[in-house]
Amino acid sequence: MSDFINEVTWNHHGLVPAVAYDNISGQVVMLAYMNEESLKKTVETGYAHYFSRSRQELWKKGETSGHLQKVKAIKLDCDGDAILLEIEQEGAACHTGNKTCFFRELKDGQWGDAAENTSIARGMALEYNIIRERGEHPVDGSYTNYLLEKGVDKICKKVGEESTEVVIAAKNRSQEELIYETADLIYHVSVLLYEQGLTWDDIGKEILSRRKS
Repeated sequence: MSDFINEVTWNHHGLVPAVAYDNISGQVVMLAYMNEESLKKTVETGYAHYFSRSRQELWKKGETSGHLQKVKAIKLDCDGDAILLEIEQEGAACHTGNKTCFFRELKDGQWGDAAENTSIARGMALEYNIIRERGEHPVDGSYTNYLLEKGVDKICKKVGEESTEVVIAAKNRSQEELIYETADLIYHVSVLLYEQGLTWDDIGKEILSRRKS
């Protein structure tokens, strides 16, 4: 079980840098360090543990704040001297309250607020995550919970209606309308996927498999 430890190239302090990547938001959220004990603890518990260089002690991310990092995958780079953690971040990753520690961007020689990640992958992942949260923790008055309570027939009807709205928007040559209706369609398809026990990752795997053929 512990043989994997020997594959890691530890530095002279017995540490290795570990980058945490939020597989829901699509963001790199933080950089920390691990020693053998913290890596083993991460594997054993399924939650990210690091080694604090300033305090010289093991720490579990989010133990006091509640902003835990559930580990989905642990990857090692080609030289064995860096670890990538694919995680689900609960709350903010940064002690400043920002979702990611990398919230500053170099612009014209000055550090300013980083541009928001508006990628479709992030948008779809966040949308699905909210739907899953509603499914696991229902909220009174939630439209998502209303659809889930009504079941697959109602959800499919809405997917059909939104698909038609996308077609109408395209025929109207209205980009603003097309963007709005496409976002609505993606939301309702996301609800359908959740109701069926699927995620956008399942769709992504299918798309990627077609590109390989």
